[in-house]
Parts: sequence; C-alpha cells; structure tokens
Amino acid sequence: MRNFTAMQPLEFNSYSFRFKSNENNRLIFDEIRKKFVVLTPEEWVRQHVVQFLLSEKNYPKSHVNVEKQLLLNGTKKRYDVLVFNPDGSIHLIVECKAPSVRIGQDTFDQIARYNLVTNATYLMVTNGLTHYFCQLDYQQERYVFLRDIPAYTA
Repeated sequence: MRNFTAMQPLEFNSYSFRFKSNENNRLIFDEIRKKFVVLTPEEWVRQHVVQFLLSEKNYPKSHVNVEKQLLLNGTKKRYDVLVFNPDGSIHLIVECKAPSVRIGQDTFDQIARYNLVTNATYLMVTNGLTHYFCQLDYQQERYVFLRDIPAYTA
C-alpha cells in the first residue's frame, strides 16, 4: 500500500487534503465530486489543480467540474477539470498528467481535441511539476501562451 505522505511534492502551494484507506488503496477526498477517490499520481495532480483554482484563483466551487465524459467524434473521452463561466460557456479546460509523464506535443494535441468540443477560452496542461497556460485566439486560430490564468471575476 502506498503511503499518501510519500506522494511526490508538486509545484503548487501546500493544500490540506483528507485521506483514508480502503482495502489496499489510499483514497483522497475530492470536494467537487464529494467523494473519496483512489489516490493515483495523476489524481494527486488533479486535486492540486482543483485547490489551485478554488484557493488561488477564487473560482466558485459550483463552476468547477471534475472528470466528466465528453463525446468527441462519437468517442467517449473524459476531461480532468473544466471551469464554467456564469453563462454556462466554458472558461477553462485542464489536462492533468502524472508527474512522471513528460508534457509534450501529444498532450497539447489531446487538449486541443477536447477543446473542439468545449470551446474553452483558456487551456491549462500540467503534470504537477510543469504548468502551461494558454488563451485561445479563435480569430487567428492559435494559442497564446500565458504566465498564468486569470483569477475569477464575477
């Protein structure tokens, strides 16, 4: 059984998480899904992203969605994190990878495919150690890389 205290430190601020054990798994509480989920390296990153969005960027919890299905060219896919605007349009889509996974062109291609469905204004790709933030320029059909994503404004 993997001890949660041994999870790799990430390039995020330190957040408080709830953990528990279940059979041979260590679980972490997801406050968006309101349930304990298996603590994998990717989930560790995903939960840090959620806390980053809620604590640092002040996005309302009600605007954040985690691990839901989307239909892409008839194929079922799952996004990691989505943030909605108050009008229901999509503000941000986040693709999370385990810290051991290098962020490469394939990761950007994956989130770009998801964004064909979501039409988000911002994209975030992270493995917990390296973060990339982009704003979509739909007029010029290109990514504009940013230093950070904007905080929530009502």
